[in-house]
Amino acid sequence: MSDAIQARQLTVERSGGASPSGRPRALDRIDLDVPQGAVVGLVGRNGAGKTTLIRALLGLVTPAGGHSMLLGAPSLDLPDAVKDRLGYMAQTPDLFRGLTGLAHLEQMAAVYRGVDLRVAGSLAERLDLSLGKRADSLSLGDQQKLALVLALCHDPDLLLLDEPMASLDPISRRDVLRALFALRQREVPRTVLISSHLLSDLERIVSHVLFMREGRRQLFMRWDDLLEHVRRLPCAHAPVVWAPGELHWSAREGGQLLVDTRHRAAPHGLPVDMTDVMELLNT
Repeated sequence: MSDAIQARQLTVERSGGASPSGRPRALDRIDLDVPQGAVVGLVGRNGAGKTTLIRALLGLVTPAGGHSMLLGAPSLDLPDAVKDRLGYMAQTPDLFRGLTGLAHLEQMAAVYRGVDLRVAGSLAERLDLSLGKRADSLSLGDQQKLALVLALCHDPDLLLLDEPMASLDPISRRDVLRALFALRQREVPRTVLISSHLLSDLERIVSHVLFMREGRRQLFMRWDDLLEHVRRLPCAHAPVVWAPGELHWSAREGGQLLVDTRHRAAPHGLPVDMTDVMELLNT
C-alpha cells in the first residue's frame, strides 16, 4: 500500500522577503511519508509553515525545490480521478456569499463524483447547521461547519484541513471531530492531515503528529510512540555531538533534552504530552 502523502525536500520561498528570524523559506526541505489511514496532527506556532505545507501538497503553491505527491499522483499535476478523492478545507472558509448551504452542495455535486446530498444533509444535522441559510448570514463558526460539510460530502479518501475548529465552541469542536470519521462509505480508511493550535483536541484523534517550526520539520512520529518512548531530561547545555535518539535541546527550565528512549537510555526522564513537546521544540 503506497503512502497517501509523500514529500521530498519540498521547499517554498517566502513571499515578501525573509521572516523576522531571517529565514528566507516558508518551507525548508520537508520530507514526509504519511501512510494511508493515518490521522496526522500538524502542529506549530503561527508562521511555522502549516498552511504553506497544506497548500503546497495540494499544488496551490509552486515549490522552489523538491516535490510532493498525493495518493500516488504529483501535486502539481493531479488528475481528476485523484481530485475526486480529495477533501480540502482552508483556514478561511471560501464560500459564495449569496448562496445557501444547499446551493453550495448542489454545485459540488455538479463537479465531484460521489456527492450524496442525503449524506451531506445528515452531516449538517449532526453539526446543527442549517443548509437553507445564505453563507453571508452564517456566523463564522457555522461558515466553518459548512466548509467542512463541503469537504466531506463526496466521501474523500484524503482530507486536508487547515485550522478547521478555530472559531468553534467546545461542543461544536467535539461534533466536528466526530464528523471526520462519520458516514464513511468506503472500505479504504480515510487519511486526514489536520492543523490546529487546539492541542487538546488533536490528542483525542491523531495517530501521528508532525511538529513544524519556521518552515522546517522538527519531529514526525506516531503519537503512541511519542507518549511511550519520548522523555525529557534536565540538560544544561546542548550536546556538542548529537547521539542517536537525542531529538532536541531547549533552553527552557534551565535546559531540557528530548530523548527517544528506543535509541538512548533515559532512566530518570519525565514523560511528555503534546503541549510539552511543542513548548520545548519552540524554545
